[in-house]
Amino acid sequence: MQKNQNNQEELKKLQQQLDHLERLAKQHMTREAIERYGNIKIAHQELSIQLILLITQSIEKNQLREKITDEQLKTLLREIQNQKRQTKIKFK
Repeated sequence: MQKNQNNQEELKKLQQQLDHLERLAKQHMTREAIERYGNIKIAHQELSIQLILLITQSIEKNQLREKITDEQLKTLLREIQNQKRQTKIKFK
């Protein structure tokens, strides 16, 4: 019973951290980019988390000069997806 409660508390903390990062990232995105992010979050939650982490890391490093546009968000998505493709190992 104790483990289950601890797991629930950890999940709640993680969700709160993710919500905080999401709010921070959205402040640096255009309306169109936020809409696209919302669609991605619904369809591909893991991808949306990677995207938010990438954006917030850029914010923390002061690499963003202006808000992220929809086109820039698409570029970030392609980069994330290309990284996934390159890390796949095939055994023959």
